[in-house]
Amino acid sequence: MSSSRTSGTALPLYLQISEALTREIAAGRLADGERLAPERQLAQTYGTTVRTLRKALSELEKQGMLERIQGSGNYIRTTQTLPSVYSMFRLELPGGGGLPTADILSVTACEKPADLPEFGSSPRGTRIRRLRYLDSTIIAVEEIWLDASAGHVDPAQLSDSLYRYYRLQLGFWISRAEDRVSLGTVPDWAPAQFTRPPGTTVGFIERLSWAQELAPVEFSRTWFDTERALYVQRLT
Repeated sequence: MSSSRTSGTALPLYLQISEALTREIAAGRLADGERLAPERQLAQTYGTTVRTLRKALSELEKQGMLERIQGSGNYIRTTQTLPSVYSMFRLELPGGGGLPTADILSVTACEKPADLPEFGSSPRGTRIRRLRYLDSTIIAVEEIWLDASAGHVDPAQLSDSLYRYYRLQLGFWISRAEDRVSLGTVPDWAPAQFTRPPGTTVGFIERLSWAQELAPVEFSRTWFDTERALYVQRLT
């Protein structure tokens, strides 16, 4: 992960590494019982220090996904549920895994347009548009609508994981989501960096997300390049 994104809105580097490893485990690229490379070698792979790497490995150990054996090494231990900041992020590279990151294109508080489904309790919402990556590969553009009743969104505080931002900054967490996957056309606001021009047919995900209330609090639309990413849902 030498291409790790380390901007002010990115996750701390140790969390980027632990999340990348978690997604490698979920994709089956790191198997139960597999011994990881030596820590110095891993640190070089992720472009970090051994100290930061060990902090990342400690996160995996806390979640029961890693066993550290003194004098022997670090061994993968898989479980049925893999806790992750990105546990609800379903897009992966064609070979599996990939660390999700994002560039924020715009954050706007406004009236909800008529083409959105019903969600939340307010006629207003915060619209967040982002360019999405897996590792350094551009894979999608997305538009997220958060109901205004959920709180004020500070663009300067947003991180690559909106769900983590909701929990830490707004005091609620997303407990479940419903996805509808189909085909859609790239919107006209998509930036030039995206791999497909506006109007092109691509993969399309519509998601309603619930927090602790009966009504969904968020609605999102994601347009993704099917040659660069796949929608993956694992059943355990």
